Amino acid sequence: MSLAGRALQRLLEIITIGLLVVLALLVVTAVTFRYGLNSSLPWYDEVASVLLAWITYYGAALAALRRGHLGFSGLVLSLPLLPRQLLFIFAELVVYAVFIAMAWAGWVVLQVMAGENLVSLDWIPLQFTQSVVPIGCVLFVLAQILSTPAAWARCLAGRDTEAEEIEAEIAKAEEGARQ
Repeated sequence: MSLAGRALQRLLEIITIGLLVVLALLVVTAVTFRYGLNSSLPWYDEVASVLLAWITYYGAALAALRRGHLGFSGLVLSLPLLPRQLLFIFAELVVYAVFIAMAWAGWVVLQVMAGENLVSLDWIPLQFTQSVVPIGCVLFVLAQILSTPAAWARCLAGRDTEAEEIEAEIAKAEEGARQ
């Protein structure tokens, strides 16, 4: 992976793990208040929903960088080279088109939400909480672009990412067994 790809991967890992930790702490705090102190936090559900959406978008970009989303690699790799290449290019273009359209639509929605705030925490702007849509989509496209050269090389070679990962883990296990 390129230097830019590794930097983006590290950034997305830090953001995603940070959001997961914050969400876990929020859940523990909410449960403690609800059952330990018999007093619910009125803003918990709304904030937890926002955090879950953020984790989803940033995690999706991280998965795109690692080419970890669901796919039909067995079907694609069973095709002859030219149809495999054409299908790869078509699939990439569809992904770019969908996420660029989502980023644009997310940006438009942010303009509509100007001046609106969360219901339970009226000092937090909706534009802030919903900014994850265009930002996450742009990060997804960037991740897709950065991971395309390696994915293209695997497509040409007829190699499967999952098979490569399995082989690497088997090699690690065999190395560990020898020591």
